[in-house]
Amino acid sequence: MTATASIPAATVTDFGFWVTMQEHAPIAWAIALPTIASTTGCEPEQVRAFLDSRHGRHFADDVQNGLFVGCSIKDAIDNATAKWMTWTIGRITAKETGIPRGMAYLTGFVQAAIDDEIYI
Repeated sequence: MTATASIPAATVTDFGFWVTMQEHAPIAWAIALPTIASTTGCEPEQVRAFLDSRHGRHFADDVQNGLFVGCSIKDAIDNATAKWMTWTIGRITAKETGIPRGMAYLTGFVQAAIDDEIYI
């Protein structure tokens, strides 16, 4: 995502990342979307679909965990992003989702979110 690219707005504000982040949602969205796009190499629209999904809600849980222990929003998002990039798609998840086995968890679920409405 380039510095001049616009950040797509959330399409779901009563579920996913947005609702889990509560009062932090506007600033967290503005940080998380470009961070995830840059880290995964995915398009902003793919990241928006991910953040709007149930997996985006789980990602936000990890961000909230960082906030709980005193991290800034940016650090909490960076830590959650790094954590999700260290996990890889296993055999069962690959079979259930079609995401290639061994792919970074965050990249796989971001790529899958826009293609598959079951995540929303």
